[in-house]
Amino acid sequence: MTAPIAWPRGAKIAVMLTFDFDAETNWLARDPANERRPGTLSQGTYGAKVGVPRILDLLRAEGLKATFFVPGWVAKNRTERVLMIKEAGHEIGHHGYLHKWVDPKDPDGERREFDRGLEELAKLGITPVGYRSPAGETSPNLIHILAQHRFLYDSSLMDDVFPYRHRLSDGTLGPVEIPWHWSLDDVPYMTHALSVMRPMFTNAHIRDIWQAEFREQHAWGGVFDLIMHPQAIGRPSRLALLAEMIAFIKATPGIWFATGAEVTTAYLAQLKGDGTSPITPFIEGRVDW
Repeated sequence: MTAPIAWPRGAKIAVMLTFDFDAETNWLARDPANERRPGTLSQGTYGAKVGVPRILDLLRAEGLKATFFVPGWVAKNRTERVLMIKEAGHEIGHHGYLHKWVDPKDPDGERREFDRGLEELAKLGITPVGYRSPAGETSPNLIHILAQHRFLYDSSLMDDVFPYRHRLSDGTLGPVEIPWHWSLDDVPYMTHALSVMRPMFTNAHIRDIWQAEFREQHAWGGVFDLIMHPQAIGRPSRLALLAEMIAFIKATPGIWFATGAEVTTAYLAQLKGDGTSPITPFIEGRVDW
């Protein structure tokens, strides 16, 4: 069993409020034809137009800093909102360029998508130290790219509730992984489109899952990584749900709200050994089907 992590302030668990500010890229990457479907795209537009300012207002009122993962297209086309996030003092992480899912058979395309997103963030004076892959799809190649660019952490995999260190194929140490999971992501519960037919879940349903997961992760320790999207959690009733979750977490002793960069720095500072895991989702060699 993983040893407890000595979080700052004697906390038993680190709590990350993270927002994937995809805006329209979530729909453009899913189907290029959506470029001619303003109705579908308008869900992403809502995230930029309404969701981000309302989320920032809530975070300001709660005195909390969060981590926003931003695609390069959003930095280029929704610049005002990205600068609003930056000026509020929140961490901004890398989230690709057009929210394209990783294709392991196209490493050159993978690198182009990564570099283009990084370039757009740099134009706004943003040098990210954290990365989250679109839809949580990544590759061994991408982990090497993160290491080459000296990223502190990745948050793309679902194989743990504790941070751990990647070991690259050449034996060197790579970035820290801060795991996430779909059960703590708002999209499966809150989004719907004709091309993605999902039921809408009530706040009570989502609250039960999120609070139950928090209670048990608090008992284990590690990181509670809540993954949200301004076009989903930014809806009026859903934002009220986030406020309830923050109050619920704040009422629990032994918690530490932190950004991804802060979590990584604290984890590395108290790490015993190299922190790598002998079991990873990267399967070496050819799979015999």
